[in-house]
Amino acid sequence: MQDAIQIHVNGQARAWRSGATVADLLQELNIRTEQVAVELNLEILDRAAFGQRQLKNGDRVEILGFIGGGSF
Repeated sequence: MQDAIQIHVNGQARAWRSGATVADLLQELNIRTEQVAVELNLEILDRAAFGQRQLKNGDRVEILGFIGGGSF
């Protein structure tokens, strides 16, 4: 296994593997990429970047889910 790093996901500390991408994290958490927005260190990521952005020690990831609604 690769070296472990420490990241924060939605405010919770988590050990993660070095070299993994945002897409890897979402897959591990069983989160479909088309249903979320991801903020990495206060930067909103484009979905196309999920597979290229590697997570680094100390990164802060916020995952925001979309919910549909009806009319009032």
